[in-house]
Amino acid sequence: MRQVINTPNAPNPVGPYSQAIKDHNVLSISGQLGIDPATGRLVGNDVASQTRQTLVNIQAIVTAAGGGADLSRILKCTVYLQNMSDFVAMNQVYANFFPNNPPARAAFEVAKLPIQGALVEIEATAMF
Repeated sequence: MRQVINTPNAPNPVGPYSQAIKDHNVLSISGQLGIDPATGRLVGNDVASQTRQTLVNIQAIVTAAGGGADLSRILKCTVYLQNMSDFVAMNQVYANFFPNNPPARAAFEVAKLPIQGALVEIEATAMF
């Protein structure tokens, strides 16, 4: 059964897509940016603070889907970086959210992210 997941604790989509879709026991989370859902603005101009907020947003979506704040449900993340030289700083923050048995992951440098000033975007797939 396909279910749209939407929570005010994560940023509203900026286009025609859902924050996430849950179908049976799989949750597909759209790419999240370091946007504070309360203000609608990026949380700083460094990759560490944006990565932290991005993962807080993902955690809010997992919670809204019925998974509590349990990020161990995440099977795979894809990380898009504006600049691959930010990889180490992103990775240090990321490791705090996945201290044990982290999910599979890929990371890419991209030419541009959808919001000016965005340095990182992360999408995820979780299992329930």
